[in-house]
Amino acid sequence: MRLGIFGGTFDPVHNIHLFVAESARLMEQLDRVLFIPTNNLHYRSKPEASPEHRCAMILSAIDANPRFALDDTDLQPDATGYTADLLPKIKAKYPDASLTFITGADSLASNAWVRFEEVLESLESFIIAPRAGTSAETVDRVLAAVPAALRSRVKTLNLPEMPESATLVRTLLAQGRSVRYLVPEAVWQYVVAQRLYGFSSE
Repeated sequence: MRLGIFGGTFDPVHNIHLFVAESARLMEQLDRVLFIPTNNLHYRSKPEASPEHRCAMILSAIDANPRFALDDTDLQPDATGYTADLLPKIKAKYPDASLTFITGADSLASNAWVRFEEVLESLESFIIAPRAGTSAETVDRVLAAVPAALRSRVKTLNLPEMPESATLVRTLLAQGRSVRYLVPEAVWQYVVAQRLYGFSSE
């Protein structure tokens, strides 16, 4: 089995997350993509929504796609938030699977990945989704420090640069503005019902 690993805070999950996951699944011929939310506080502020809310939104967002699944490994008490520690746990759960990690170019370029070579050694491939505001040259500078044998495992998805982000979604909601059609309908309804991210329909 070829398994895609899509990690992030998913605070909240939005349509571009789903588009990137489906594009990676098709282009890399993956059998399944795992959405793996994290409480990783190493590189960004604490997620605004609780793990329970974020998992509920992911489940509602991926419900229509049988090739998508939620995995809560990186929300467990022993999780470090480091991808290098996450991957062996995923491999233990899916011992017959080859692993492909999916991330945005902004995450790779703006964060100092801990034990990045160890991450690449654990993977069949490391897939980068282009993001608006993060140039290919910036990504190339990060990868220049990686040994050539491992750098060959890194691929960039043939997609347009993606402008949407969870930060934009949260900002609009905090301003009391609608994010309908930026997020799946079920996620929008959940945000409204739970009054997440400071949003109130009143």
